[in-house]
Amino acid sequence: MAKQSLPLRHYSDIRYALLQRQETALLDVREEAYYAEGHPLFAANIPLSKLELEIINRVPRLATPVTLYDNGEGLAQAAAERLIALGYSNVALLAGGLQGWIEAGGEIFIDVNSPSKAFGELVESRAHTPSLPAQEVHALLQSGEPVVVLDSRRFDEYQTMSIPGGISVPGAELVLRVRDLAPSPETKIIVNCAGRTRSIIGTQSLVNAGVRNPIYALRNGTIGWTLAGLALDHQQNRRYGEVSETAQLQAARSARKVADRAGVRQITLADLTALRQQTQRTVYLFDVRDAEEYAAGHLPGARHVPGGQLVQETDHYASVRGAKIVLVDDKKARADMSASWLAQMGWDVAVVDNVSRQDFIEHGDWKPTVPPLPALPEVEPAGLAAWLEAGDTQVLDFTTSANYVAGHIPGASWLQRSLLTRTGSAALPSAERYVVTCGSSLLARYAVEELSALTQKPVTVLKGGNAAWRAAGLPIQQGETRLLQPRDDRYRRPYEGTDNAASAMQAYLDWEYGLISQLDRDGTHGFNVLTPSA
Repeated sequence: MAKQSLPLRHYSDIRYALLQRQETALLDVREEAYYAEGHPLFAANIPLSKLELEIINRVPRLATPVTLYDNGEGLAQAAAERLIALGYSNVALLAGGLQGWIEAGGEIFIDVNSPSKAFGELVESRAHTPSLPAQEVHALLQSGEPVVVLDSRRFDEYQTMSIPGGISVPGAELVLRVRDLAPSPETKIIVNCAGRTRSIIGTQSLVNAGVRNPIYALRNGTIGWTLAGLALDHQQNRRYGEVSETAQLQAARSARKVADRAGVRQITLADLTALRQQTQRTVYLFDVRDAEEYAAGHLPGARHVPGGQLVQETDHYASVRGAKIVLVDDKKARADMSASWLAQMGWDVAVVDNVSRQDFIEHGDWKPTVPPLPALPEVEPAGLAAWLEAGDTQVLDFTTSANYVAGHIPGASWLQRSLLTRTGSAALPSAERYVVTCGSSLLARYAVEELSALTQKPVTVLKGGNAAWRAAGLPIQQGETRLLQPRDDRYRRPYEGTDNAASAMQAYLDWEYGLISQLDRDGTHGFNVLTPSA
């Protein structure tokens, strides 16, 4: 099939749009491991392999200017054709791809969530966020002085490893919960994350909100703690409790003052309805409360993203730079504090005012919007087991490589859909029939048409995916048994897990220290940090 002729956008076009705060979605469609090796500051990673699962939620307006790139692999062309087929009307390729960006003088950032991490470094530099090194925090904890350690990461990260005695209080919850967790103004408060960003933002949130306690970030987080030779806790479950009425009122007042300083607008539910009905601009609606509150009830169409993670991973959730972001929280403080940071990061952001639980008429977990598919042939787990016993059937598993290694259908091969784009059927094991699966078989369904065309063989979906296979009590195989390509679907973060090399952790810290210089060279960030004298 002949390739579609697609328009090109140049580095200068993207740079102009960013400086003018026009909507732009610059999308890197490579796998995350390659994206993390180098990308433009505001490039969002939506791999071709899972494009259909993510694109509508991250780029919801079909007229958004979308620019796609890869590094010569041919993935961007395929991604553009898929987007056009889905109805996106303003799709272009980045002239020269990633190399073209570099040759035009564009700055390249490594790792993931680079805008937020660079912003965190700028905050510390301009606001002089107080911090203490690991050895001093350890001495404080041993001294008997009143001190509380608040871990600002996600709860699952906290459970993996934590500072001894630390309490899980994810970022946006800090201002709301701190007065109950440290009721005496004499108590020293230490805020930590795994590295630097969330501890800096968490600490500065408390400072900006006027909390009277001595407050410090744990310098370099659990990485700094580990590099200092100190032991971490594991599998802890300490969490914040119910917020008192007094603490909630104080938090709401102080957070609103910070949001006002940052230029955050308050809007009504009627304003929100009008915003969401117009088609000229992308609008994201995020519920920044905790997962339990969201599931119990939320505004229709609101996506659940805890506020701290939204600030940390803005590129992942709001992938259209220049869009409008609206936050909702019936207790106000979490939305106002999160919004204050987004405003400082150059976003047009508003908070829904006077919203109550009576307005939260939708229930359950958030479900992504995905493109519709025609009815596809399916097989029950028991039927697949019979096919495998008879032979000539090959299972292709499109789950994450980590999930595949943890457990998969015996004999299943692991791959990503981008492999089909790059190599066609050449990498596939031969078979008379193929069965596709993933965790739920949702992603795998989007591979059926392409696989059928490539192999000219019957392709069937495992009904319910790997989850249904497990639920049926059928056997599971573990390990890297049949990988059809390298495990490049996820970048191994130096601050996650417990088995990172000291050299990798130190290199990560060194990179973070250099981010301000990169921001200066790039020149498109539009960050404006609140300082005590502002």
